[in-house]
Amino acid sequence: MKNILFIICFVSIGFSGLAQQVPQYSQYLRNQFMVNPGAAGVYDFTDVTLSGRWQWVGFGDEPRTAYLSFAAPLGKRPKVRYNPGLRISQGPVKNPEIKTGKLKHALGGQVLADQYGAFRKMQAAATYALHLPVSKKFNLSFGARVGLSNHSFLKDKAQVLNTVDPTQGYVDNTYESFVSNQSNKFILDIGAGFYLYSKKAFFGISADQLSKDFVEFGSGTANFNNQIHFMATAGYKFNLNENLSLTPAILAKMMSPAPLTIEGSLQLEYKEWIWAAVSYRHTDAFIGMVGLNISERFKLGYSYDFSLSRFNQFTSGGHEVILGLMLGR
Repeated sequence: MKNILFIICFVSIGFSGLAQQVPQYSQYLRNQFMVNPGAAGVYDFTDVTLSGRWQWVGFGDEPRTAYLSFAAPLGKRPKVRYNPGLRISQGPVKNPEIKTGKLKHALGGQVLADQYGAFRKMQAAATYALHLPVSKKFNLSFGARVGLSNHSFLKDKAQVLNTVDPTQGYVDNTYESFVSNQSNKFILDIGAGFYLYSKKAFFGISADQLSKDFVEFGSGTANFNNQIHFMATAGYKFNLNENLSLTPAILAKMMSPAPLTIEGSLQLEYKEWIWAAVSYRHTDAFIGMVGLNISERFKLGYSYDFSLSRFNQFTSGGHEVILGLMLGR
């Protein structure tokens, strides 16, 4: 449609089901809680994560995501030492141990801001997870997330050349609906998932936006058209020698009517301290990642997305940074 700026066309396509409604994360292996509420409380300490993600840098009004999350088992109090400041370790700091074989309950929460084009989503949610011992080596957890998200349309981001075709008198009703109503809605968000895990293996299935837009309130009549998203993850850690380990993993995402999306990853760890990984997101991006445990309390990760889609001539790639705080490990 010639009268609508390209970015508006792209976002409109996204809301019809061909693009993301739920943020995607390149470093999902380092914080699976964000893709599966069943992963809350896997570690026996309070795990706090702050992350920022910027996709398609240079494209213009590109998707940007930031979140703060935490997950912790109930009954565990974080131990804070006298000097909680950031101190770089003098040597390898191993990943925290995953403990199985016992029943536990966990709570989690997240605050998220996601903006793509002329649309912005703000979300706050709380999570509860129940971890059941299947054996001494495996636990099976069930998690549920309930929250509220605010969806708004940013008129100043929706630049239009002309909404009326002088030869046909055509008006883009979708655009006019969003602008005239200044839509700003709150929508109930419900997610759920189960997560089977051990020290070396994991498998999980989750779903987000289960309630779609059945419960909503706020101003405007525009339809943000929330769709259910299904995700599945699986991986296994192989010890190559006493210092190196390799973890192949897969992430599958599905949202009707969009096609199934597959992402494969390989993560190499040195002394469970420093890690590097590569991922391939089918027809979308090639991803490189690095990270380390800075100290007993802090961890850091960075990833770069190199676009493989037809938009790669308009963008210099994407960036994602994760800073983790481990309280009471």
